[in-house]
Amino acid sequence: MDLTPLKAALADVVAIPVTPFTEDGSIDTVVHRALLRRLLDGGVRIVTPNGNTGEFYALTPDERRTVTELTVEEVAGRATVLVGVGHDVPTAVAAAEHARDAGAEMVMVHQPVHPYVSQDGWIDYHRAIAEAVPELGVVPYIRNPLLSGDRLAELADSCPNVIGVKYAVPDAARFGAFARDAGLERFVWIAGLAELYAPSYFATGATGFTSGLVNVAPGVSLAMLEALRAGDYAAAMKVWEQIRRFEELRADRQSADNVTVVKEALASLDLCRRDVRAPSRVLPEARRAEVADQVAGWSI
Repeated sequence: MDLTPLKAALADVVAIPVTPFTEDGSIDTVVHRALLRRLLDGGVRIVTPNGNTGEFYALTPDERRTVTELTVEEVAGRATVLVGVGHDVPTAVAAAEHARDAGAEMVMVHQPVHPYVSQDGWIDYHRAIAEAVPELGVVPYIRNPLLSGDRLAELADSCPNVIGVKYAVPDAARFGAFARDAGLERFVWIAGLAELYAPSYFATGATGFTSGLVNVAPGVSLAMLEALRAGDYAAAMKVWEQIRRFEELRADRQSADNVTVVKEALASLDLCRRDVRAPSRVLPEARRAEVADQVAGWSI
């Protein structure tokens, strides 16, 4: 199988769509489709349904399947679909197989949430998922600073469909070393901590970055990508300065408001309700005004 097109697709702004809810708390499929169309019309070329900005861990299995199917249908070939999967091995395998059957091209495997994760067990977990869907590209989501790059290379030795990495350890030096230990040219390296980390991670080997902000202003995220691809770090940092406070609000208190801030921004633009599911919570009134002010200063 030629994995080159999938690798090319990963080297981009990897959008993590929100999951909008209705007043009764169910998924608002009409608004969800509208938000996806807005991303596509804004130039987004790859989306990750069931990512963390989509409240993956707050959705039921049926809801995650709905989000996958809805996304594939709405995208309809206009972008690449990289579906988030995770939880226990059978659940993750079933979700990956469902993503394949629905028409997705790749899966992103969430960091295992088990409190006891050995490096050998990490390989076993990802191998079980990757081997179940050899037709799909597989992208591990790495948040564990103790994982070594050579173990990722070991996984890919047995599972050649492991082609990219969403790296979300907040340490650019660690990322640079990890990527080189695993194989800088072997994988597509995605800065998994969004726009604030994208310039430093691009400087050490990343060629794509994830984004929740892109839900609000696709052009802002794509402008940063264009600057980074051109090696114009001065231009990239102008975008960085523009969105810095917004991303700091998301990262505050160990990212307690990561999703909430994005949904609040969308609500300020009358694009969806601000509702989030526990353990997230809507912002207090004073913070809502600050988010609205941030967004008002952008070119939406």
